Amino acid sequence: MIDWEGTDLSIKTQAELLHLNRSSLYYKPVEPSAEELMIKHQIDEIYTKYPFFGSRRITVTLNQKGITINRKTVQRHMREMGITGIAPGPNLSKRNQQHRIYPYLLRGLAITHPNQVWGIDITYIRLEKNWMYLVALIDWYSRYVISWELDQTLEMDFVLEAVNRALSIHQPIILNSDQGSHFTSPQYTDLLKQKEINISMDGKGRALDNIITERLWRTVKYEEVYLKDYASPREARQEINSFIHFYNHERPHQSLGYQTPASIYSQP
Repeated sequence: MIDWEGTDLSIKTQAELLHLNRSSLYYKPVEPSAEELMIKHQIDEIYTKYPFFGSRRITVTLNQKGITINRKTVQRHMREMGITGIAPGPNLSKRNQQHRIYPYLLRGLAITHPNQVWGIDITYIRLEKNWMYLVALIDWYSRYVISWELDQTLEMDFVLEAVNRALSIHQPIILNSDQGSHFTSPQYTDLLKQKEINISMDGKGRALDNIITERLWRTVKYEEVYLKDYASPREARQEINSFIHFYNHERPHQSLGYQTPASIYSQP
């Protein structure tokens, strides 16, 4: 899906530049129902608070909130949201079985300086009438968000864009992720191996193996996303961009002795 809003180019010019059939640019997909949005937003809040919850516990929690729903429906919503493993295509919860899984390298590791360990992850970002996906790379030592990208689909490109942008700034010794198929894809792993970056992956079902990134998602959502109803992808990008700048350069972090991530990351 392409966000054309705000451009000065005509539909005809856009179609010619992208070699697309002009009629396809007038097509607007059917928006999700209010009920689907409400349920997905609730799942997002539950999973953000309890990233170790699977579909069974999320189903129970939704029913306790008065939302009558079965586990199969919850699993379908979670797949579409990219929860429990993100993959392009119809079965989002399963990694490609031909893709290699790498060991978790961070257990017991002392993280003592910037660019020793980065984490990467993807999360669901709710909009007023739809949703998007946010990918970010964060330095574990300083909590500095090195790069991020927001997209309306779970295609691989936005992950690679964020990774390449981050690697143009610096590169880590270790880059940790979950076992979702974006991060087991040869497009991703080959890029890291070319840079001689050690690949680390969370244990299956172990959300807290990527705890620093999970804390970032909680901060972004509780201090930004849940306080607003983004009316459009453009508004979401603008507001999240402003918040991440605030998070990096202005927001004191208790775990950093009330210094900012940028001030710690820039230390020699």
